[in-house]
Amino acid sequence: MLKGKVAVVTGASRGIGREVALTLAGYGATVIVNYCGSKEKAEAVVEEITQAGGKAKAYQADVSEFDVAKEMLTSVKKEFGSIDILVNNAGITKDNLILKMSEEEFDKVIEVNLKGAFNCMKHVSRIMLKQRSGHIINMSSVSGVIGNAGQVNYCASKAGIIGMTKALARELGSRGITVNAVAPGFIETEMTDVLPEEVKESILNTIPLKRIGQTKDIAETVAFLSSDKAAYITGQTIGVDGGMGM
Repeated sequence: MLKGKVAVVTGASRGIGREVALTLAGYGATVIVNYCGSKEKAEAVVEEITQAGGKAKAYQADVSEFDVAKEMLTSVKKEFGSIDILVNNAGITKDNLILKMSEEEFDKVIEVNLKGAFNCMKHVSRIMLKQRSGHIINMSSVSGVIGNAGQVNYCASKAGIIGMTKALARELGSRGITVNAVAPGFIETEMTDVLPEEVKESILNTIPLKRIGQTKDIAETVAFLSSDKAAYITGQTIGVDGGMGM
């Protein structure tokens, strides 16, 4: 489905990003496993892909830094010849009620989640426009659609991603480039594993399908949007949330 394609996945050393990298590689793409801090985990993802017969390379870059993001994407294009898929997955949380939330907590989340996605989209757009092809998939969240107490910063960043997705889809559409967002709901990852059981139970009550989502649910949706099967889908936010965001 993705044979011969080159994909860059940001924040791909763990969680949803890791699963997206493994899945895209499984469908034949050469995957650039971007990471900011955890080199060991990123190399483990690359190892898993190559062991399964796929192609991958780890690339350290803090995407919240404008020039660093540019350098990464320019290097990938130079080495691999094209960038066909960009998955903006890198993200952090610094949850707090607004009365306790510091300016630093707000700024940092916006910087990584929203500005990081902008930086990568900005620099990959030039490459994809010259190719007259490409797929950009931005990771939003159900929190960016319906809001969540204690996450003013995170919700703002994820709602902003939906707005940027629609705007860029209009800008790049005439050149055959699609831009879409995926909005995961409550997904089983390292971040959600630490929640107390009673919190998990209360969240389950808000999900019509009555189960926690898996990283594979998100990764398969990203793979579909990265392929020519989704060639006529752009500017959309696909909720993969068990009905939570209805």
